[in-house]
This record gives sequence, C-alpha cells and structure tokens, in this order.
Amino acid sequence: MEKIKKIFKNKGKIALALLMIAAIPLLSGCGTSTSSGYVVNLEIWGPFDDSLVYSEIINQYKQVNPYAGEIKYRKFSQDTYKQELIDALASGQGPDIFLISNGWFPSFQNKLEPAPTPLMSEQDMKSNFPDVVSGDFMDEGKVYATPLSVDSVQLYYNKDMFNAAGIATPPKNWFEFQSAVQKLTRLNMNGGFDVSGAAIGTGNNINRASDLLSLLMLQNGVDLPMKKGAVVKIDEGVVGSDGNVTQAGESALGFYTQFARLNTASNTRNPFYTWNSRNHNSIDAFSEGTVAMMFNYSWKMAEIESKNPKLNFAVASVPQAKMDRPVTYANYWGYAVARNKVTPSTSVGGQPMAVPVTNEMRTHEAWQFLRFLTLKNSGTITLYNAITKNSKEFPVNFDPAADYLKKTQQPAARRDIIESQKTDSNLGPFAAGNLIAKHWYQPDPDAIDKIFVDMIESVNRGDVSLHDALVLARNRISYASGGSIR
Repeated sequence: MEKIKKIFKNKGKIALALLMIAAIPLLSGCGTSTSSGYVVNLEIWGPFDDSLVYSEIINQYKQVNPYAGEIKYRKFSQDTYKQELIDALASGQGPDIFLISNGWFPSFQNKLEPAPTPLMSEQDMKSNFPDVVSGDFMDEGKVYATPLSVDSVQLYYNKDMFNAAGIATPPKNWFEFQSAVQKLTRLNMNGGFDVSGAAIGTGNNINRASDLLSLLMLQNGVDLPMKKGAVVKIDEGVVGSDGNVTQAGESALGFYTQFARLNTASNTRNPFYTWNSRNHNSIDAFSEGTVAMMFNYSWKMAEIESKNPKLNFAVASVPQAKMDRPVTYANYWGYAVARNKVTPSTSVGGQPMAVPVTNEMRTHEAWQFLRFLTLKNSGTITLYNAITKNSKEFPVNFDPAADYLKKTQQPAARRDIIESQKTDSNLGPFAAGNLIAKHWYQPDPDAIDKIFVDMIESVNRGDVSLHDALVLARNRISYASGGSIR
C-alpha cells in the first residue's frame, strides 16, 4: 500500500510540473518560455539625458517583458556625439537604439532598421504625434524613428523692457513685431545700440538663424522640399489663391535682413534697424538684457536662466504671417534602431541560451521597447515574440512618456500630452507650436545651415541682390544634395 501511495504522489508531482511548464508560454505573453527562449540586452545612446531619467522606465518595462535583458543608456558629449555614433555604427559595435536629430534622417536612413508593422505603423505615427513627425521620420510607409519630445521656434521676450515701452502683450503677427521693434530699440551716439528690439537680421551672431529664415520662408509659402528628390525652389515665384505670382523667397529674405540694415533702398533711415554684426551672440545678448526679443527653442530656457537668474522674461507664440494658416519650425530628436550590429551571445544564469540572439531578434526587441517608450498605452501593452510572432496583452499602470517629460521638462511629442501642456506657463507655447510645426528635407543640414547664413551675410554686405542671393543658395543646396546645378 505504501508503494502505491508513493507512486501516486510522484505522479502528482510530475503532473504539477508539466502543468507549470505548459503555463510558461502563457505567462511570458510571447509564446516561448524564457528558459528555452531568448533574452536581448539593449544599449541606448544619446547626447542629453542622464541615465537616471530612464531608470524607472526600464524597470517598468522589464517587469512586463520576459525577453528584455539588461537595458543601458549612455550619455555622450553633444560636441562629439554625431561622429562617435557614425564611427561606432560603421564598426558594427554601436548602440542598439540611438537618438538622431530630425534633420539627420536623410544621411542616417541607410543605417537604420525600420519598425516591424505590428510594432509601429503609419497609423500609430499619425494618431500619436504631430504631422511633422511622420514627414521627418517616415519613408514609403515605414517608420524609422519615434520621438518623446518635439520642439518648435517661439518668441522669447523681456517682460521688464516690454512694460517700460508700454507694450502690454507680445506681438501676434509680424506687423505688430515691427511696431514693437521700433518702440524697444534705442540707438546710441556711436551708431550702436543701447537696447536692440530683437535679435534678427544677421547670420553669424544669431543662434539658429537658418531655422528662423526657414520659418519665414514657410510662412510666406516658399516651396521648400518636403521629401527626397524634391527640387529646391527658394528663388521661384509662388502662385497665390488669387492667381497672382509673388516672389515669396525674396519677401522672406528681405523681411529678415531689413532689421540689420541702417538705411532703406532709397537711402533713408530704416525705422526697423535694430541689430548688426557687432552685437553679442543672440543668447548672450538676451541673457544680458541688451535685446528685448529673440527666437529659439525650449532647451535654451535653462541656459538663459543659468546665465542670468534675475532676468524677467517669458515665451510667447511666434508671430505669424497669416493668422488663419499658422506655421512654426520644428527641431527635435527621435529614437532609431541600428540596422546592423555584432550581437554577442547572451546567457541566462550563466548558461548559454537555447536560442541564440539574431540581428532580427535584436532589432525586434529594440522596436518593442520604443513602442512601449513613445506610444500611448490604454492601460495595457501588447508584446510580440520575435520568433513565433505570438502576442499577449499585459496590464500597465505606467506612462513612460509622461514620466520622461515630467523629469526633463520638455515639450511633448505625443498629442494627448501636448493637450495637457498647453496651459503650462513655460512649455505651453512650445507644446501648442508643435501641432503647427514644419520642417523640410535636408540631405546635409550642416551644409544648408552654412549656405543660409552665407546668403544672409552676403545680402547685408550689399554683395548681391535678394534674387541673386537666392539663386546662388539654391545652386549650392542642389550641389550639396548631390544634384546638378541648374
């Protein structure tokens, strides 16, 4: 009898063990047991945040994904990040996930692995983010990068100077801006400025001058290329809704440079003269309180506050050329996945895994993490197994994007968080601006930045006319883009 009891007892243990083994694929949510499956380690590179910003996000993710191994974030110097990244990717020893500027996408596209459709689709991009994101980080329906934050050009202004000049509210359009410039500017006896109304008009001493000129061109209807292969038409006329042709590029460039010209074309004093090449850099001048207005992104706020903690300033929406069709300019970063990497063998508990990690598994898990990181969840997350493609939903009581933005105080990329940030006293203008922000396709943004600055300076020196400056710039952009000069 004791022998029979022992047999049944052992059979019960075996049955229980079999039941637990059978349950593992269901508990894993991805159709394969962790012990006989895979674990993928991920390394993330970026030039801004400290690793602590991501610590809770990574902890939360690892709790729900059994295939997530060690996830590390490495911060690099902004000055050397791009070159170090390019070198590392070329060697096959780079990161799995890395941040790229929206302007870098054309030159980085062949180094990136697009998202598998179940993990990130065109509809995901359009429903979660402002329109500019799809334009910047998608090609032929494939997603190549996804952001946590988007930033846009807005107007910084000195509240004390506005109050002293009797200006109650910041300018909403460019006519009001010109009026404010006249009231705020104070010339001295030496031909310089005791106070400049705004930092605008030159190229070399204005931070992101090319972005501001691009903004004016977009607001004026200049046909800037929005996709690969499009022709640059900054020097061509634009047909308006009334059928009339306007020289939109000349209007934008002429408006921009007028603020750095002492005299008008008729050799009379220019009433809007407010800035010249002798002024300090725009960031420094604004921090010093020698200029009343400047244009920039949200990330400069902390720098200004550190330079002058007592400066009484605020941020308002950028002035518009057409109030019914508002536009601003976007400059931001997205997370991308490296196409190729030499993947080291990963072990579990010191023992080699039954399934070696392939490059396809690595890129799958990298995009699975980015899906969790950047897209809105509704209290659940769907995880996919890289091998079987099976999926399962897990409950999640955590919003990674909201956690990141709270820690970093950046304007949101996700539409639902943008809505909640609109009333924020600091981030409101940037968040709302993200919805109307645009950007244009630049195969070599560093070259184009120099071309725009050179164009501005050549007009200010009187070397060329507005039209000739635009023609020259168009030819240089075409050449830098690999096209022929026409």
